[in-house]
Amino acid sequence: MSTVDLARIQFATTSLYHFLFVPLTLGLAPLVAVMQTLWRRTGDDDWLRLTRFFGTLLLINFAIGVATGLVQEFQFGMSWSVYSNYVGGVFGAPLAIEGLAAFMLEATFLGLWIFGWGQLSPRLHLATIWIAALATWLSAYMILVANSWMQHPVGYTVVDGKAELTSVWALLSNEFAVIAWIHVILAGLIFGSMAMFGIACWHMLRGRNVGLFRRAAKLALIVAVPATLVQLSVGNRFGEAVTSAQGMKIAASEAQWNTCQPCGFSLFQIGGFSAQDPTPRFAITIPRLLSWMATGSFDGKVDGLNQLQHQERRSFGRGNYEPDVRLMYWSMRVMAMLGVAMFLIAAIGAWLYRRRTLEKTRWFLWIGVVAIAFPYIAATAGWILTEMGRQPWIVQGLLKTSAAVSTGLGTSTIAASLAVFLALYTVLGIVDFVLMRRYARLDPPPAGELPGVAPPVADMPQPSVPTGGG
Repeated sequence: MSTVDLARIQFATTSLYHFLFVPLTLGLAPLVAVMQTLWRRTGDDDWLRLTRFFGTLLLINFAIGVATGLVQEFQFGMSWSVYSNYVGGVFGAPLAIEGLAAFMLEATFLGLWIFGWGQLSPRLHLATIWIAALATWLSAYMILVANSWMQHPVGYTVVDGKAELTSVWALLSNEFAVIAWIHVILAGLIFGSMAMFGIACWHMLRGRNVGLFRRAAKLALIVAVPATLVQLSVGNRFGEAVTSAQGMKIAASEAQWNTCQPCGFSLFQIGGFSAQDPTPRFAITIPRLLSWMATGSFDGKVDGLNQLQHQERRSFGRGNYEPDVRLMYWSMRVMAMLGVAMFLIAAIGAWLYRRRTLEKTRWFLWIGVVAIAFPYIAATAGWILTEMGRQPWIVQGLLKTSAAVSTGLGTSTIAASLAVFLALYTVLGIVDFVLMRRYARLDPPPAGELPGVAPPVADMPQPSVPTGGG
């Protein structure tokens, strides 16, 4: 295995592992903020118990996520110094904003929220969790601005072999980044709501704190139903943006070898994943759906892999510009099919809730528990599709992955560092799973046993109002 291969495995390992923590923070932070707001507005202690319960899960996930992010940054500098040098003039601004503003806001206000119970005024303490939640979304946008530049470079010029930024506005308003951010924020809300719903289902299966977790399930479903539905639409719009910027990625994700118009979407197929075997032996296809997903028109044209390969060779010289077709095809289907499955679970859950039979429908409660894993699998498949579909480019059309790896690195050096990363991630993964599972199974303590809790506004003594006449 070459140095480039090992560096790519290392990049994929660190990125995929870190990304598993990010969406849950993006979704759980605003949900916790909503629950605390409901407590402050109603004075209902059930919302306080849920705020502290799910807030602790948020903090565990955030802490482990930060540790995995640090490891990811380290491997960038070690294994991808040529790449870092090439994009440094472009990535400097968004990554500086992310690190110095968004992440600092996020970490600082989460800290204030943790230690501010009973120390800050109720309104100020509530503001801390909202600011932290908004900061997580700002942080995600800045990261996606950088990543989207790799997918669709804009606002730059190349000077002496390095990319330099010519328009900050073009970079920040990159359509690819805006759509990707909406896609990821919705994914985060799905992560948070499906986790909350699954944990509530597990407690209802136990028959303890049913009334409390029925409220959590209601809030989770209020978020999950529209988020999963809108995500299906946004995912389709994202597909159109990818088609215009990275036609090879779309063609590979459909195993579409030749240009078609109109084009059907393959739900499932056997064979047809290589240039030597381009025709599936069996396929279930929905007519015209691929045209609509890729172009927004049921009569749209989608370029095939063979034609795109010819175009790329004419533009960039000899070489193989096709990503792994089999991996792209199945990543796309796993992501899309789990997206549909999560919408159906949320919709059925909402229907059972309205019929007041949710807590009595044990088979569905078990599905809710199992569905906690669905966003993780779907996000992993989506990330593989996004990053592997760009290959052989690390920056689309500008810098190939094979040319971006650090010079002077030996195979043994990267292999050793990869082994260290895998060992570290294994430990972090075990710690995270044990802590999250252990805390999620606990009974939330009564409100009176929670430390450092100031009374909500509704319970606070009201100032006396002069009646006049004095």
